Amino acid sequence: MAVLAAPVVAAVLLLTWAAYGEAQYVLYKDATKPVEARVTDLLARMTLAEKIGQMTQIERQVASPQVLKDYFIGSLLSGGGSVPRKQATAAEWVSMVSDFQKGSLSTRLGIPMIYGIDAVHGHNNVYGATIFPHNRIGAATALEVRATGIQYAFAPCIAVCRDPRWGRCYESYSEDHRIVQAMTELIPGLQGDVPANFTSGMPYVAGKNNVAACAKHFVGDGGTQNGVNEDNTIIDRRGLMTIHMPAYLNALQKGVSTVMISYSSWNGIKMHANHDLVTRYLKDRLNFKGFTISDWEGIDRITTPAGSNYSYSVQAGVLAGIDMIMVPNNYQSFISILTSHVNNGIIPMSRIDDAVTRILRVKFTMGLFENPMPDSSMADQLGKKEHRDLAREAVRKSLVLLKNGKTSDKPMLPLSKKAPKILVAGSHADNLGYQCGGWTIEWQGDTGRITVGMTILDAVKAAVDPSTTVVFAENPDADFVKNGGFSYAIVVVGEHPYTETKGDSLNMTIPDPGPSTVATVCGAAQCATVLISGRPVVVQPFLGAMDALVAAWLPGTEGQGVTDVLFGDYGFTGKLPRTWFKSVDQLPMNYGDAHYDPLFPLGFGLTTQPRTY
Repeated sequence: MAVLAAPVVAAVLLLTWAAYGEAQYVLYKDATKPVEARVTDLLARMTLAEKIGQMTQIERQVASPQVLKDYFIGSLLSGGGSVPRKQATAAEWVSMVSDFQKGSLSTRLGIPMIYGIDAVHGHNNVYGATIFPHNRIGAATALEVRATGIQYAFAPCIAVCRDPRWGRCYESYSEDHRIVQAMTELIPGLQGDVPANFTSGMPYVAGKNNVAACAKHFVGDGGTQNGVNEDNTIIDRRGLMTIHMPAYLNALQKGVSTVMISYSSWNGIKMHANHDLVTRYLKDRLNFKGFTISDWEGIDRITTPAGSNYSYSVQAGVLAGIDMIMVPNNYQSFISILTSHVNNGIIPMSRIDDAVTRILRVKFTMGLFENPMPDSSMADQLGKKEHRDLAREAVRKSLVLLKNGKTSDKPMLPLSKKAPKILVAGSHADNLGYQCGGWTIEWQGDTGRITVGMTILDAVKAAVDPSTTVVFAENPDADFVKNGGFSYAIVVVGEHPYTETKGDSLNMTIPDPGPSTVATVCGAAQCATVLISGRPVVVQPFLGAMDALVAAWLPGTEGQGVTDVLFGDYGFTGKLPRTWFKSVDQLPMNYGDAHYDPLFPLGFGLTTQPRTY
């Protein structure tokens, strides 16, 4: 047997090690390589099953680490109220997300899943989170979402609400697309500011303190006939492009990572099946390179009744250009049908590859492959004081003073903190659930002390002088008010929580006993009414009885933002982002309409100066 010389042995070993190193090197795992190169490399390694798995988003309640591994699931979500347990801590959320992520990372290619949630006014599903006014605060929301291990927020809603009868109107910034366009600044709050050389349409997430954002709902969801949720928006193409589309251009310029498709139709064509707008316009003309996502069971609604021809719905939705399907429960059926459609040539592999390319592009861009696991050190971001202070500031700046005094020379506000005795009344004065509205802890919201926060009654007690007696009576009678010796009354009434279709309203009145409480209290004492609502509601019948009226919208957990301006620590500065109608017979009515005759016009808002004590 021949004996190799030492130099020869060394050379053989070097060659062996080099070959081993080359075999182990995988381009898509190399963070130094360009995103597009990594996407191309990974896509080429994927089977059809792995690709379809990436296109599938399922609800956490039907998920497990094994399901993610077996079906290569690309994304999970928590629907409204879907939590690890009631009042779960940040650590419990992190543990749950970590377990799911380990299932994804154990697959052959180790592609991490992305977890989505409706963080639409703070991290609103999570007990103890800061609840902000809707769609107002980005960076702090991102930190609180990351504190629970989640990387994807279904926000902002950039619908242009043209009829307040729509049950999602409070999720919209305005009837005026220019205001909505300006408010797309929430996107860099969530995702981080795009770099100077950024190309519009590319997805962008700055790092692990940020989350992927989602512009929704594409397109025209705020313009349905009579404000009926998920219904038909009847408008010509010019109207669609000039009213409902502009904010999407701004969103793409700011690097929005995803776009959610609307349940609604445009001139009778379901948006979830609208290839012209989803693919030809959004993707091709506007050059959107992130991924599109369906709404909850959105493809099911392509047919009537929903889900009646699911095979066709899968075909129509995917061919329209939807990349990720929010299934959210019956994932096995979805995967089986989509696989069959591809194998039978009904859906071309090029469409699948386009969808997966976009999904992977977002995951690589946001650094999910390098940092797939939650950061448990961020738990202290949830509900932190700095965020609550920010929410309090957002509340006081968003309040709109609609009336101040029965005559212009005798304003009621700001109120005195040193009045001997004051009355606080109304169903919404000491109800944190009402104060926060829908999309809070539960999908439809809830009533009572649903999370950590300060009610307006709490805030009044904290604001007034220690010598002042504060009496709370939710719905007092007239004799109680007249004989109570009150210096003045604060009445807090409004809408009950709602979301989506359950919020559609034809009469636009606040529920009983709100109107009677206002009539009783304001008829017997000087009163300032604070209205908690997601939209303008009927107020004209009892407006004359009020000495002051404040539109507080849905302020969230920080009630002191309301008392900050009621008592004059800060002045009122807010302006109406939408028209306040006189009667529902005028609806729809938007600024610029020929029949425009509002109670309070778009942009209206009285101002006050801070009180000097």
